[in-house]
Amino acid sequence: MNQERTGDGLAARWNEVRERVDVACRAAGRDPSEVSILPVSKTFSVDVIREAVALGQHRFGENKVQEIKAKFEPLADCAINWIMIGHLQTNKAKEVARMASEVQSLDRLELAEALHKRLQIEERTLDVLVQVKTSTEETKYGLPPDQLPAFLDTLRDFDTLHVRGLMTLAVHSDDESEVRACFRMLRELRDAALTQGHDVPRLSMGMSGDFPLAIAEGATEVRIGTAIFGTRAYPDSYYWPEAPKPS
Repeated sequence: MNQERTGDGLAARWNEVRERVDVACRAAGRDPSEVSILPVSKTFSVDVIREAVALGQHRFGENKVQEIKAKFEPLADCAINWIMIGHLQTNKAKEVARMASEVQSLDRLELAEALHKRLQIEERTLDVLVQVKTSTEETKYGLPPDQLPAFLDTLRDFDTLHVRGLMTLAVHSDDESEVRACFRMLRELRDAALTQGHDVPRLSMGMSGDFPLAIAEGATEVRIGTAIFGTRAYPDSYYWPEAPKPS
């Protein structure tokens, strides 16, 4: 992939995405300040990320632990907060506990326990979002919605994990009503959790192809990669090679 070409016009693309997010907010009757953008830098080079840092960005989403690991030291001078947004295997908890500032894909007790143990060793804490499976697609990860209340109660026991909200991936569909239903479900789950005493205001939902729908349903953060950095050279199977296959 031509990383230098990818970096061309980064400022213009960022401004365009910010304007599109603002337009979607206004269309939904929301204040644009309510919705932040998480640049997703997976597969893009250190030089391209430095260019984004020069534009004032310091939070970057990555799908693979090995990519965070490869970029962590070369960009150590940039005060970057690395956000793990991809499916996280339990055996990678050590690296995440040391390098990441946030995990948006916490979806099971086993992973919470592994992160907690490593964070205690590192003497760190970590912001987390609980990933909920709101679609029926077998290739999507996430906690089953009916298990969320009990899981949030259990997470109170892990003082190294600061639960800030929820995350989801919507169904891949051309039917906007199906996509919005996924986002709506997450918002309703968040609202119910708030009434149960959980301080989980954030909703990370929506990507380059569907973020206006997510904003309309209450997203507080959208995860944008290609619209900011350009087209990637790899298929989704590169990012999620371990994704469960449909039977």
